[in-house]
Amino acid sequence: MPVLPGAEPFRHEGGEVGVLLCHGFTGSPQSMRPWADHLAERGLTVSLPLLPGHGTRWQDMQLTGWQDWYAEVDRALRELRERCTQVFVFGLSMGGALALRLAAKHGDAVSGLVLVNPGNKVHGAAAHALPVARHFVRSTKGIASDIAKEGSTEVGYDRVPLHAAHSLRNFFKLVDGELPQVTQPLVVLHSPQDHVVPPVDSARILSRVSSTDVEEILLEQSYHVATLDHDAERIFEESYSFIGRLAPSVGKKGSTTGG
Repeated sequence: MPVLPGAEPFRHEGGEVGVLLCHGFTGSPQSMRPWADHLAERGLTVSLPLLPGHGTRWQDMQLTGWQDWYAEVDRALRELRERCTQVFVFGLSMGGALALRLAAKHGDAVSGLVLVNPGNKVHGAAAHALPVARHFVRSTKGIASDIAKEGSTEVGYDRVPLHAAHSLRNFFKLVDGELPQVTQPLVVLHSPQDHVVPPVDSARILSRVSSTDVEEILLEQSYHVATLDHDAERIFEESYSFIGRLAPSVGKKGSTTGG
């Protein structure tokens, strides 16, 4: 299947500090592309992979599960580590959970995390029906484009495949158990008005990680896909200054090129 316009993966070869960006469930790199561009323009090496089963049609996602999505970001992280002295991992929604697992598993190989409206649990009565319902119902209505900003849309699926949703539910449970292993500096930016992931998910993540360098920022003007919403610039700027604080070479003239 051809990739939807705008959903292509993105890679930029920059300096010795790298950033891996992880997009969300049923979404695509398009939701993270302005963020990736912002970092690339400032001389960072950037990797924004397309997760398996995403960016084409929802039926393709039926054949994938969390192991496939995690394997892709794990591979991208290892690739960045080969050429960068420091790597940061940023994630939106399910991408936040992927980022947290990378941090738990790779330890010092991940220098810091920035999470936007990270998911921690599949909520509602439907979640408990998933193990059985997925065998009878193929999909339910989509979750894409929860954005307050007029005219801003997300390239994502208009249906949620239930096999994949069941896998996501299992993945969230797994990551929740691994949160105490996360020790890296962490910024969590979340929207009080989010129609996909409730703020309680961010609160739980913040309460369970072992990180001591932690910042929580509220995105008052945005809904779930805040990277394409009114607070997008704030996310980009906060994340860049976070990197600058932990990677001294960033932002110094001439020092982030090459490497």
